[in-house]
Amino acid sequence: MRKQLVLTLGLITLITHVTRGGQEELASSINQTRQEATATSAQLNSALAALNSLVSQEKGDLHPAYQAFKAEIPKTQEASKATAARVQKMSDQKEKYFADWQKTVDSINNKSLQKKAQKRLKAASESYDKVEAALSAAGEKFRPFLSDLSDVDKALSHDVTARGVKGMKGVVRSANWNYKAVSASMNDALKEMEKMEKALSSHAT
Repeated sequence: MRKQLVLTLGLITLITHVTRGGQEELASSINQTRQEATATSAQLNSALAALNSLVSQEKGDLHPAYQAFKAEIPKTQEASKATAARVQKMSDQKEKYFADWQKTVDSINNKSLQKKAQKRLKAASESYDKVEAALSAAGEKFRPFLSDLSDVDKALSHDVTARGVKGMKGVVRSANWNYKAVSASMNDALKEMEKMEKALSSHAT
């Protein structure tokens, strides 16, 4: 009887260790992804603010505002690349995070406990998919936004004048519209990641 108890406790310890290890690794990945997405959202806001500041300037030298806007373009392009790379990384690592977890769930003999564990695994997997999909959508919607920024830069590169800037208002409206689409997808991803972090946290609430 004692031997059986020792074996049972050993199995429980092993299952807890494997599950916790995978859970902590997944939680760490989601935390990193959330930090990246937060930085990307901040960069989107900064780029749009610089653009709107340029076209709303009514007097004074336009060159400083133009240079400030121009400086935001490569930063926003890098943010777009980082988002695309993160989506690819999430896709590549999904099996790694969930395959071992599934094996652990399958090894649970108690059917009631196994059912609960499977439900937790399914919820985490679905949430992960939502984050990946939202970031992927943001990556796609980055393209028209970046195109608008680039077009404004090209058009003004030899025409930083009041008339030249005024002529950009149509493209700026498009940029503001496209920004909303990217921002909405980024916010969807951030909300889902916050939910995931809470669900994966080892802290009691």
